[in-house]
Amino acid sequence: MTQIPEEPLLTISTKDAVLHLLGTAHVSRNSAEKVRELLQSESLGFDAVAVELCRSRFNAIVRPETLKQLDLFAVIREKRVYMVAANLALSAYQQRLADQFGIEPGAEQRMAIRLAEERGLALLLIDRELGTTLRRAAQNLGLWKRLNLFSGLLAGLLSREQVTEEDVENLKQGDMLETAFTEFAQDRRDLFVPLIEERDRYMAARLISEMREHGYRNLLVVVGAGHLKGLASKLEQSTPHPEQVLAELDHVPPPARGWRIVPWAIVAVILGMFAYGFTQSPELGWDLVLHWVLINGSLSALGTAIAGAHPLTVLGAFCAAPLTSLNPTIGAGMVAGAIELTLRRPSVGDFSTLRDDVINVRGWWRNRVSRVLLVFIFSTLGSAAGTYVAGFSIVGRLLGE
Repeated sequence: MTQIPEEPLLTISTKDAVLHLLGTAHVSRNSAEKVRELLQSESLGFDAVAVELCRSRFNAIVRPETLKQLDLFAVIREKRVYMVAANLALSAYQQRLADQFGIEPGAEQRMAIRLAEERGLALLLIDRELGTTLRRAAQNLGLWKRLNLFSGLLAGLLSREQVTEEDVENLKQGDMLETAFTEFAQDRRDLFVPLIEERDRYMAARLISEMREHGYRNLLVVVGAGHLKGLASKLEQSTPHPEQVLAELDHVPPPARGWRIVPWAIVAVILGMFAYGFTQSPELGWDLVLHWVLINGSLSALGTAIAGAHPLTVLGAFCAAPLTSLNPTIGAGMVAGAIELTLRRPSVGDFSTLRDDVINVRGWWRNRVSRVLLVFIFSTLGSAAGTYVAGFSIVGRLLGE
């Protein structure tokens, strides 16, 4: 058998079992071949294989047709647009790297899934649901940091910088990874905790729970190399109640009461300024209302137009934004997204080509599914900007009186 270049591999012995932790890069040909080498080795005798996947990401790999069943109305109504868009953007970035090197994204996970099935081994999905991770990450960030994260994700999508295969392989060198994540932890602790540290704890607790429940004694654990050190550390610690750890890390706390009050406070201030304007004179009051409608509606309509929406959707955003900005329970994006979805309902072909289309920027506008997401996002951003611009404009007019 041809020897595969060495991948980061740690062996952890616990009172329950022996775990072989393989660190991989998700777009590495060598990582996939190393998984094959280990699972085809008769001497190792694994009885289970664990992969860094949650149920939804597993379904996306083994049953890609499930994407065609995406209910966009439900996504808009349940305010999951940002999560779906972020997932598509991250998948697109990984797919671009994979296309560059002629390998499927997540090839090592696909290899582990296939060989586990062929050899009759238990397959364990140990990662936390992506949606939960993203929601917990978002709660750690203020408004401006969320916008910064969104712009960074967009910049990554727009970037055409080529990455060499040697660069990808270097991601699996422990020293480089440790240095990178140490800097990340110091500079962006608010992101490092939910994206990396919490998932290390979650995967360790999931492994311990599975081993105790099913009696697995020898496991191959395939994870991204960035989780290798943290996961090993958590496995070596005592975890008497893994189910409690999983419940804690699966919970998404509600926003702090103060943040829930802020949108209503803004509405109260705006309405108060309208009322004050009318007490001075009806002309001033209606002038303030007109400013609010024109500025808020125009910026939301502009965002909707940038997203390539139907003209009637742009008009709908203009009419909806001044009203929805005064009702925090519904946003301009929900209205604009619903109108766009009604006017330009995606076809089966749009869902079928979605993952390929979003690899490049034009594809986001060309595909009707991703365009609905863009309409929601840009109309929402436009309305949010309009609220502040119009608010300051109204304050200026009142002070000028």
